[in-house]
Amino acid sequence: MPPSPAPRPADRRITGILLAGGQGSRMGGVDKGLVELAGRPMAAHALERLAPQVDALLINANQNLPAWQAFGHPVFGDDIGGFAGPLAGLHAGLLRAQHPFVVTAPCDSPFLPADLVERLAAALHAADAQLAVAKTFGQPHPVFCLCRRDLADHLGAFLAAGGRKIDRWYGSLKVVEVAFDDEEAAFRNVNTRDELAEAARDLPAAAAGAPRG
Repeated sequence: MPPSPAPRPADRRITGILLAGGQGSRMGGVDKGLVELAGRPMAAHALERLAPQVDALLINANQNLPAWQAFGHPVFGDDIGGFAGPLAGLHAGLLRAQHPFVVTAPCDSPFLPADLVERLAAALHAADAQLAVAKTFGQPHPVFCLCRRDLADHLGAFLAAGGRKIDRWYGSLKVVEVAFDDEEAAFRNVNTRDELAEAARDLPAAAAGAPRG
């Protein structure tokens, strides 16, 4: 096994939030992260890749809470009702995180990069930015972002005013976009049954790059 990375100093520690608060409408209204992929819930694959990269891990879910609690991490719902989208999950997470930085990843991305957090954090600190977002070939991936916990009030005001679009919110911040052109396939998400079948075929090839606890 590779050596464990050196611990982060307290002022740079990161809470990871797995975003699982959606309705899964394109998957037929089921809780996407709980759908089985290669014999395990899809979210288990995402958690396996995200957990080694962060100092604590929370799960944002709005339904099937006992199933989400079974993963062994604290689970919380949106503070805003009506499945308001990933910003609502981020906001609730910012209010609950114990560390000064928060990173998000969706439950339907089982191939997420093993170096996602390292690269986002390096860019954020180098630019003294408020938020770092992953991008591949000009396409931002706003649900893969690292931001400062002290943005909670700013985001809360945006949501209270009816804002829901992630790119519109972070357009008002000091943002750095981080190129992951070398890992474009890692950002694919699974929205439909056909994509689920395709992911199951591809997962063995991707497993070699997955971190092991």
